[in-house]
Amino acid sequence: MENSSELSEIPTEDLPKVDSPDDLKNLPLEDLPLLAENIRRTLIGCLSKTGGHLGPNLGVVELSIALHRIFNTPDDKFVFDVSHQGYVHKMLTGRWDQIHTIRQYEGLNGFLLRTESDHDCYGAGHAGTAVSAALGMAAARDLKEDDDHVVAVAGDAAFTCGPTFEALNNIATTTKKFILVLNDNEWSIDRNVGAIAKYFHALQTSSTYSHIHEKAREFVEKIAGTTGLNLAHKVERSAKNLLFPNVLFEKFGLRYYGPIDGHDVGLLVKTFEFLKEQDEPCILHIITEKGRGYEPAKANPMKFHGLGPYKTETGETPSSGTPTYSTLYGQHLGKFAQADKKITAITAAMPSGTGLVEYQKVVPERYFDVGIAEEHAALFACGHAVQGLKPFLTIYSTFFQRAYDMAVHDIGIQNLPVRLCMDRAGLSGDDGPTHHGLFDIGYMRHVPNWIFMQAKDEDEFVDMLWTMANYEDGPCAIRYPRGAGTGAEPKSEPKLLEIGKAEVVSEGTDVAIFGLGNLFELAEEAAETLKAEGYSVALVNPRWIKPLDTDCIEKLAEECDVVLTFEDHVLHNGFGCAIIEHLNDTGIKTPVVRVGWPDQFVEHGSVPILREKHGITAANGVEKAKKHLAGKNSEAVTA
Repeated sequence: MENSSELSEIPTEDLPKVDSPDDLKNLPLEDLPLLAENIRRTLIGCLSKTGGHLGPNLGVVELSIALHRIFNTPDDKFVFDVSHQGYVHKMLTGRWDQIHTIRQYEGLNGFLLRTESDHDCYGAGHAGTAVSAALGMAAARDLKEDDDHVVAVAGDAAFTCGPTFEALNNIATTTKKFILVLNDNEWSIDRNVGAIAKYFHALQTSSTYSHIHEKAREFVEKIAGTTGLNLAHKVERSAKNLLFPNVLFEKFGLRYYGPIDGHDVGLLVKTFEFLKEQDEPCILHIITEKGRGYEPAKANPMKFHGLGPYKTETGETPSSGTPTYSTLYGQHLGKFAQADKKITAITAAMPSGTGLVEYQKVVPERYFDVGIAEEHAALFACGHAVQGLKPFLTIYSTFFQRAYDMAVHDIGIQNLPVRLCMDRAGLSGDDGPTHHGLFDIGYMRHVPNWIFMQAKDEDEFVDMLWTMANYEDGPCAIRYPRGAGTGAEPKSEPKLLEIGKAEVVSEGTDVAIFGLGNLFELAEEAAETLKAEGYSVALVNPRWIKPLDTDCIEKLAEECDVVLTFEDHVLHNGFGCAIIEHLNDTGIKTPVVRVGWPDQFVEHGSVPILREKHGITAANGVEKAKKHLAGKNSEAVTA
């Protein structure tokens, strides 16, 4: 299937379908390409309605089929790095008929989830986890004297992660039975960067390796299943050491095979039959095509890495017309950088997701993509800061958790003016618990020297970016949500905000409502409801998580009967908790009630559904506040 017009040539129901790994094993070998065709058609059709990681999954169809053809899950273990490419694995393990529910509330998760199926041995949502976790499983298997197989599947981008290299350093000294599949498609979300990417590309394009690639099928057919494996090893080892004495993986003690065609399902099946019998750690390098079989995904792999619903015929996606926070970030930071030559922008392989593609268009020489390496990105930003530059370190809230040590040890202690911009702060909806940015206030607000902020709308967001660009007394951070905000258009000229000064929108004497960031809208709604019932309501846009506007908090707490806070964050150690701590320290006894996320990993689903389920609503805030207002008026007493 080379273009979208071919989708209708063969009805999907006429192609093979499986309901279990046993069904797959019973299919004739010559039917496997037809099964791959059906999987692709099903994915393209279902994901056009739900959205999801289409490109990566189209690229691993044959790989997933071959793995399940040769190995036996759940006894054997497949550990997928990131696991966003696990849709095909789900389809082959009894979840084909549920794939239309992917990333929908109470449907299949968009990543592997141990609670979803016994076939999902390890859940993940960040890169760089698979090799370490799989090696741990292999070591545990050896200790238990079991005989199952462990296969780690990692994309080439994962090899820019520190944990992957740390694990590679230990494989040969830990176990003799381990298979690592390097799924090489030259992309993570954007095109891969750095020396490792160049190394893999050199392996792909080497004329000698091209010759080996052409002979790969003949080689496997001759030695797989024969008794002459030791001799084959000696011949293969001698030839490769002569041709490539510095092959990276062999220096780590792994026997390297490849590169081979990752879409030749027959070759993959025979190769895994061979690798299954080896008594030494092996790495199989396969070349795949992201978006294979769907022309729009092949033409735009960045877009189709992960997207919302689209038209199957063209791949077009609907546009809301309102720019996202990420887009505004890239556009306005680019404008600031054109005027201020000290501004730099750093991302860890997320130029599209963070909006920095917009920045890169206008200031490419001061744009740095360091690959999937958040710790390195943070330290790299430190290097810019000590040299007098103004680095904007741009990382998703959930991904910055990996660089937390740097926030304390390198940035905080040295009081370096690094500007941390945390995209996807708050609920990340259908991506689920691995991507929800619900913990950053808790892990950042207690670190000395940092200041921390969140805007109520897009206009104030740009003002905050401008304030950060002009703040040089130490590190600062901003959190902002996924998607668009209220549609508030930024001013032509941004303004500097006073550090630690909240915006008091209205005064009142019964309830003081603080609505942080994108939940300010809920605070406004709660204020209108309470006012309609006759209460006097103070409404505050706090802006600052650290430093708090303590004067404002103390004044309103002393004037009002209850303080109500809203935040897109877990309640534990969140913004409302900071207010409670401060009032306790000052001896002010006014009760504080809070609306935020519970002490649990929130499931995936649409934001409105999850907010309603977990009480992140204006109505819940009103109900909590009114419990402390009984006797103020007849309506409150009745309630």
